[in-house]
Amino acid sequence: MADAKEKLDLAQIKKMIPHRYPFLFVDKVIEIRENGLTGVKNITGNEPFFQGHFPDYPVMPGVLQIEALAQASALLVIHKHDLTNKPIYFMSIDKVKFRSQVVPGDVLFLEVELLRFGGKISKCKGRALVDNRVAAEAEMTAMIDYDV
Repeated sequence: MADAKEKLDLAQIKKMIPHRYPFLFVDKVIEIRENGLTGVKNITGNEPFFQGHFPDYPVMPGVLQIEALAQASALLVIHKHDLTNKPIYFMSIDKVKFRSQVVPGDVLFLEVELLRFGGKISKCKGRALVDNRVAAEAEMTAMIDYDV
């Protein structure tokens, strides 16, 4: 079982999920728990999405915050169930709320918890936080492709 002190660096993350720049939104995992994980995304002014998303007042798009939570959820499921090299595809998102803006200089903490796992389907709950305030939250359902 996962140890609470366990962490993942960027190289380990890249071995687990196929996302790459500019679409990789988890820089590191700072904690893995029995049924949860905390990841980090450092938000810089150089992010490519800021070029077109309110360039005079850069704000991280909410959908990318949810994508970051989905990637953190995939890392949790892959780690917990030893599914490296098995693609995990987004199926649905529920109970989505955007609560505060994320801007350059922020550190986005991605807290995810596994709610259910069975067969090919996983369901996780996630919160993206900046300075202990919730920026976004959602429940995400995904499917594991065992045939790859």
